[in-house]
Amino acid sequence: MTARLPRLLALGVRNQFLEWSGAWWFTVTLVVNHAIGPLIGLVVWSAVLPGNQTAVNYFVALVGVHLLTASFENYTFSESVYDGSVSHDLLKPQPVILGPAGQNIAIRLWLAVFGLPLTVVTALVAGASYRWQAVLLAIPALLCAAVLRFLWTWLLALTAFWTERVHAIVAFGNILIFLLGGIAAPIAELPDPWRSIAMALPFYGMLGLPAEIATGTLHSSTLGATLLLQIGWGTAFAITAAIAWRFGVRRYTVVGA
Repeated sequence: MTARLPRLLALGVRNQFLEWSGAWWFTVTLVVNHAIGPLIGLVVWSAVLPGNQTAVNYFVALVGVHLLTASFENYTFSESVYDGSVSHDLLKPQPVILGPAGQNIAIRLWLAVFGLPLTVVTALVAGASYRWQAVLLAIPALLCAAVLRFLWTWLLALTAFWTERVHAIVAFGNILIFLLGGIAAPIAELPDPWRSIAMALPFYGMLGLPAEIATGTLHSSTLGATLLLQIGWGTAFAITAAIAWRFGVRRYTVVGA
C-alpha cells in the first residue's frame, strides 16, 4: 500500500490539473489575489526604505513564494464535509488526504504557470536581481514552506467536523501568516525581541524564510537551524492533524449514522 501512495498522488495531481485547465480565468483571479499583498508591500517598503535593493529583492521573491505555497483546503476539503461527499472518499482504499494534497499541488502548478511570469515581469520592472546560488539555496526552504503551509491549512480545515465557520478560522490563520510571515513587514526589519519571536514561529517558515534566502540576506550559519525549525513545525502540525482527523471522522460517522 505504501508503495502505491506516490502513484496515487501523481494520478490525483494529473486529474486535478486537467480539471482545472477549464478554469484558467479563475486561476488568474487567484494569482492576482495572492500577488497583491507582496506587491503592496513592495510599494510601501520601497517608499519607507528608498534605494534599499534588499527590500525590493525580498518582496519580489515573496510574490513567487506566496503563489507557490498557497493552500485552499477550506474550500477543497471542508466543503466535502459540509455536503457529505467526503463519505465517498472514506470508502476508497487510500488515505483521504491524498485527494486534498493532489488538488493542492495541481492548483499550485497552475498558479506557477500564470504567476511566475508575473513575478519575472515584476522583477524586471522593479529592478530586482538575485545570485543564482542564493536562489538554489532557497529551493529546499520553499519546498518545506509549501508542505508547512499545506499542513497548517489542512489542520484548520479539519475544524469543519465541529463547526460551520471553517472559512473564518482559515481566514484568521491567513491573517497570522500575513502579519507574522513577512508580508506586512520583513521579519529582519523587526526590532528584538519581536524579530526572534517571529522567526521562531511557523509563519516565518511559510513565507519570509524562502524569500530571505533567495535575496542572500540570511546568514549561512543559521540556514540549517531554520530548515530544522520548518521540519519541526511541520512534524508538529502533521501529528496534530492526524489526531484531529481521527476524532473528526469519529464524530462525523457517529453524527451521520
